[in-house]
Amino acid sequence: MQKAIENIQPILYVKDMKASIDYYEQVLGFKKAEWGDTFTTVGRDDWGIYLCEGAQGQPGTWVWIGAYDVDALYEEFNKKGAKIVLPPTNYPHALEMRIEDPDGHVLRFGSGPRADQPFEQMEL
Repeated sequence: MQKAIENIQPILYVKDMKASIDYYEQVLGFKKAEWGDTFTTVGRDDWGIYLCEGAQGQPGTWVWIGAYDVDALYEEFNKKGAKIVLPPTNYPHALEMRIEDPDGHVLRFGSGPRADQPFEQMEL
């Protein structure tokens, strides 16, 4: 059967596009697309998130981002002043950390769980 879906990219509501772009670029290492003022995309490693100023969604959306090495990202983000709401935590589904952006969106970065360590109970 031929594949039907090419990709999936969330669209996040932002209140202040400049503040959001600054955070994603300077703190999280994403890069803004060369197009768009009130609707654009930021990306890293060939993957992106759309940002829309004043529309299309609500603050506080959660987004899962698969990563190769959560510990390395944690060190990078921590040095740059990211708002870390959960440091790397070992769950059965992933080693996961959570970052909050200026609009309260939670970015859940996860890589493979640590098989040699106990798992935490996930709060929903």
